Amino acid sequence: MEITKFIDCHTHVNFAAFKDDYKETIARAYEAGVFLVNVGTQKDTSRRAVEMAHEFPNGVYATVGVHPIHTDKSHHDADELGATDEAVGFTSREEEFDYEYYKKLAMDDRVVAIGECGIDLYRIENQKSKITKQRDVFEKHIELAREVKKPLMIHCRSGAPERASPQNVAGREAYGELTEILNSNVKTLNNPSGIIHFFCGAKEEARKLLDLGFYFTFGGVVTFSRDYDEVVKYIPMERILSETDAPYVTPVPYRGKRNEPTYVVEVVKKLAELKGVSLDEMKSWIWGNVHYVLTNIPF
Repeated sequence: MEITKFIDCHTHVNFAAFKDDYKETIARAYEAGVFLVNVGTQKDTSRRAVEMAHEFPNGVYATVGVHPIHTDKSHHDADELGATDEAVGFTSREEEFDYEYYKKLAMDDRVVAIGECGIDLYRIENQKSKITKQRDVFEKHIELAREVKKPLMIHCRSGAPERASPQNVAGREAYGELTEILNSNVKTLNNPSGIIHFFCGAKEEARKLLDLGFYFTFGGVVTFSRDYDEVVKYIPMERILSETDAPYVTPVPYRGKRNEPTYVVEVVKKLAELKGVSLDEMKSWIWGNVHYVLTNIPF
């Protein structure tokens, strides 16, 4: 008999935010019936994601890649790190994309996707050289995904003062960059192509990405912002996935706490409400979708 799980398709228990209690965090996820995918953002966190997937072989998976913010040095304030009092600013180090290093990690059977990769214009909207570098690194991820036959885990964030949303037209320019790159590489995309993590676009952007074969994750923001309601209703059930992006963007009713995979249950509850189905039905749809888009996750 098939056992349906909740799944957090994009989380970061491999980050330093969980260094003291990652085992307890994963134990809580197991208790809540939650599987999870730890997403790598540079060499250290990608390697750590793979290590953790082997440490917890039942329901913990990994992705590997270079987040676009790590293609250049950039400062990140406390708000970006999360809602905890301990959050402090930091400067991310610049990393060159080491194709062979990531290929070796990517071939591990616990790695289910390539990324977190993509375009992030949050602080560099007018700096063409940095945008060009992000594009170049993203295209290398696309090449790697094709070579190892695994889907992409894509990050796309606007250059507006606030994170883009479906209601923030001025803040959606990153999706123009993204779709341009994907269309120029369409012949090298896998089928299915991958996942657009924390989708912030409107119906027009969703339609273009649906046509390219992508799936969409939604996280805690849907529990406290109504900006995403219409686009969630628009995207077909067979293309929707759930995430937390922990330790960030904690859902209601846990606002003010560090986010963690267990809280993905609240996200699925909200998605079920928006789609007009029961929690069990939404959970089953997401579970089925995961097995189609991500590699090596058994039923």
